[in-house]
Amino acid sequence: MRVTGSAGSAVGVNLFALRSHNTALVLDLLRTAGAQGISRLELADRTGLTPQAVSKITARLREDGLVAEAGRRASTGGKPRTVLRLVPEAGHAAGVHLDRDELRTVLVDLTGAVVGERRAPLDLGAGADAVLTAVARETEAMVADALGTTAPGPLAAAGSLLGLGVALPGPLDHTRGVLHRVTGFPEWDGFPLRAALSRRVGLPVVVDKDTNAAALGLAVGGEGGSFAYLHLGTGLGAGLVIGGNVHRGARTGAGEFGHQVIQLDGPVCGCGNRGCVEVLCLNAMARGEPAEAARVLGEGAANLVGLLDIDLVLLGGRTVAADPSPFVQGVAAVLDARAEREGGREGVPVRVASGGVRAVAEGAAQLLLAPLFGRGDG
Repeated sequence: MRVTGSAGSAVGVNLFALRSHNTALVLDLLRTAGAQGISRLELADRTGLTPQAVSKITARLREDGLVAEAGRRASTGGKPRTVLRLVPEAGHAAGVHLDRDELRTVLVDLTGAVVGERRAPLDLGAGADAVLTAVARETEAMVADALGTTAPGPLAAAGSLLGLGVALPGPLDHTRGVLHRVTGFPEWDGFPLRAALSRRVGLPVVVDKDTNAAALGLAVGGEGGSFAYLHLGTGLGAGLVIGGNVHRGARTGAGEFGHQVIQLDGPVCGCGNRGCVEVLCLNAMARGEPAEAARVLGEGAANLVGLLDIDLVLLGGRTVAADPSPFVQGVAAVLDARAEREGGREGVPVRVASGGVRAVAEGAAQLLLAPLFGRGDG
């Protein structure tokens, strides 16, 4: 967790029990400082840790190869200060986006920069063994290519690879890494994806919904405040960031946005209900009516804004990426009209999320990286 001081800055606690927390604070400052680096005295000042505590932490990070000297900087008095920087290539995380019909993998370094990427067709209904084999195969090939090894091989042998973050349609249990009834694929209900894949690749695995992963990636990437990420592709869902943190709910079931019913006698949805936002949006797109899909999406977004009073709506997913304008304009029009009817307020801003079609895969990698920097719980 992150402790906040009265000035709003991250503050460390000089207790052995919180050593990992303090290390995360230091690593996050090193990450944000970039190639120009930051001195130990600056780290102490900005974390609230003692200079001795910072020296111990940075010495350990240097031993592990995560931190290196970046030269010296003039001081206002006394000798120049040694500046330290994060070593981006010292660690990598693989992000895996399991869509219903596609597998996309990315490899990112410690700064979150993408250094490798692969994409392949996938049938999520082909069975667990086929899907896990595809994930292992594609990830091994990507890591081998990106890190310059001669041929694909066991991922556990790639020394700098910290693990895999896997994102896919929900619902699922993020804490246990167990899938529930993935819409359209009920055969996955109860499958322990995290444990099974971890055994297959020999590395830590974190599992989350595609929308939560993308929302985490956006928050780590600089989106502030409280926002909703709405993902329209083979399905429809939402990732919620409240006060800077991904909101998963007590049972990790928050964000099943696509299955809110807005037409009681509407068409049957894959979840079994009638008139869900998802089925109405997908049907409109199948008819070639993006404006109608955007209007439906806007009505669902307006309900979400009314419930949570969020600051921003971000749109993503393959369908949006293919033609963003109708969706941004259509959703904004509904939000503006709703706000005006409720008292003349300005509507909540709507824009396309950064990251494009690989936003989910990049966010999945952050499921591994963000906790290292105190930016999420993985």
